[in-house]
Amino acid sequence: MQLNRYIPQFVVLLFVSATFSACDKYLDVTPKGYTLLQTVEDYDKWLNDAATAINLPTQLDILGDNADIPSIGTPASTVTELIYTWGEQFTSDLTIPPSFWGAHYGNINKYNTVLEGIDQATGGIDQQKNSLRAEALVGRAFEYLYLINEYGKPYDATTADTDLGVPFVTSHQVTQKVPPRSTVKEVYDHIISDINAALPMLPAQNTQNRFRADVAAAYSVLARAYFYKRDYVNARINAQLALQKTGATMLDYNALPANEPKNTSIALKADVIYGRSVVATPMPTLDFVNTYDRQDQRFKWFRTTDAYKARGNTLFAPFITFPFFTYANFGTSVQEMKLIIAEVAARNNELSIALQQLNEIRIKRFPAVYQALQSTDANVVLGWVLRERTFEFPFHGLRWFDMRRLDIEDRMLTVSRFDAKGNVVATLQPHSPGYTLKIPLQVLQFNPDMAQNP
Repeated sequence: MQLNRYIPQFVVLLFVSATFSACDKYLDVTPKGYTLLQTVEDYDKWLNDAATAINLPTQLDILGDNADIPSIGTPASTVTELIYTWGEQFTSDLTIPPSFWGAHYGNINKYNTVLEGIDQATGGIDQQKNSLRAEALVGRAFEYLYLINEYGKPYDATTADTDLGVPFVTSHQVTQKVPPRSTVKEVYDHIISDINAALPMLPAQNTQNRFRADVAAAYSVLARAYFYKRDYVNARINAQLALQKTGATMLDYNALPANEPKNTSIALKADVIYGRSVVATPMPTLDFVNTYDRQDQRFKWFRTTDAYKARGNTLFAPFITFPFFTYANFGTSVQEMKLIIAEVAARNNELSIALQQLNEIRIKRFPAVYQALQSTDANVVLGWVLRERTFEFPFHGLRWFDMRRLDIEDRMLTVSRFDAKGNVVATLQPHSPGYTLKIPLQVLQFNPDMAQNP
């Protein structure tokens, strides 16, 4: 399905030319030519552009403890190597877009274009305008959720109102001065407020294009926001609402349809609630791959030439076995909501609920007769749920955020990086400042007064 075929050609051309010629001096993102958007239909097609849904930083996955780069240089020098080793900065080249920051603010600029221009659009009715406004609010909130989990400290209720987050930009105008960094609490408050404001105006379902927000998508992003805020009560409530409202259903990996087309878009995947599409083949650590049960269908996501014995010979490449898994979903899914419910239940010692959610996922991941997990030990069940998150979302943009959240709870050990000879070349200690990315040099170049992270 080619979603971007609906975009007016002149808008696409302007976007491409602007990308290479006109950078926002404040945030290093490009203006999107909103003045060419005149009608409600134009804005609807603008949000239909698949480019926004794939413009996410794939290198987020190599920050995680399950990634491996045996060929790492000593010292690390490339952008990829510096990200992998949690470098102070990922490049000193001020002429290239900043990793992570640039992609998210580029998408935010697009959503702000809709929010600022939709009221002046011709044609359509108020209900249509409100629906598009609501979709843009959810999309913007989703991007800020990534930004705050990259450049703000992990959410700690005791310090979040003073910990610095990111600038909360609400305008697409490049001539406006960038606002100061909001606090972590303020950014989360904006995210939650925007989604709640969007909910009454959203369409009931967007099952034909899950890149577009609907009611279930909004609840799922709220669930994720509360989850990483460690407000587990509200995370569970919203995860349950997302499952109640969605038309998405979990895929059974034992009965994948034989006629499923190759490279099926995330926008059409049955288990996707709010889709964001990424193509990447990171290299996992052998220790991580070998935590999978060999009967687990998800073990087939990994490919090797030597029975998983030596570093450098294994890739996360699910599309080789399952061609329609070419694209990883950085967005929300049915299984993510179920694992949120399971984790919160385990933390509350509601073990039957936690185990039910856990087993409902696992039975669709193991062939033959599935042996359900059973335990009356809350710590054991919580451990199972946390492990299942790593199995279900190995390279789906969530592991780094989970590490940050768990580090606040003293659940992370030291993470080490090794060169080809097994020498340690970088470490991430518990509670390290490295769990929060530095503001990129490209941003500070135009904002010298912006406070840097420790």
